[in-house]
Amino acid sequence: MYFELFFVLICLSKCYCLDREDDQDQCALLIKWLHSSSVSLEVSKKGFHREVTTTVDVRPEALSSGASVLLLHRWPRGVFVDPYQLASLSDHSNWEILLDSAIDLELPAHKTSGFSTYMFPTTLLPNILKFKIPVHGRYHESSFAGETFTSVHFEPPELLLRTKKCTDLHRFESYPVVDAPCTVSNSSTCSWFKKSQQQEGSSIISMMLPVGDGSATKLVCSGTLLVTGICSVALSKYILKHRII
Repeated sequence: MYFELFFVLICLSKCYCLDREDDQDQCALLIKWLHSSSVSLEVSKKGFHREVTTTVDVRPEALSSGASVLLLHRWPRGVFVDPYQLASLSDHSNWEILLDSAIDLELPAHKTSGFSTYMFPTTLLPNILKFKIPVHGRYHESSFAGETFTSVHFEPPELLLRTKKCTDLHRFESYPVVDAPCTVSNSSTCSWFKKSQQQEGSSIISMMLPVGDGSATKLVCSGTLLVTGICSVALSKYILKHRII
């Protein structure tokens, strides 16, 4: 009986060691795939309505092995995305998007804060993935220094990878780990390996947005009141003269 119990313990110990080694191998592969991946960002169109194109180059072995890919965009307060527009585009896109908070489309830049989006690819067939998101600039406070444009800066998204076969990511202390939604349904949170911006080496993207001239505020307000008063008096005289009321 003792021999049988000893034999069972040895088998369990071997299985545990094999599982642990397999987990380490999968995590090492995940880190290797992450190092060889790259992310680039491009902004097209002009004015307040732009289109941001993100290109992700992922190792084919990562996609064929069932690894999950996630793009974490951290947007500045100077821009916003329209949830209704994204919903209308999702049926014809190769991605699904999750917002971390509600977005007020009407607030100016100085009355709001930045937000994050989680982009999940819906297809992982090619190793080079492209995602296009319509981004809109918010109105900014008028400038009293004579500036006619202001710049909004944002960095390329963070590339996150995970696989179900790599379970203990936090053992690799030298590699950044991010807790983020497992899927676009946001029903649970998973640990993801992150490709750091230092490794990425991509430059910050800037877009220029027009701002009002604050020094002309008094002149514009005075002129508006004067024109409004003149029109009101002229309209009142016309109504009284022709007895419209």
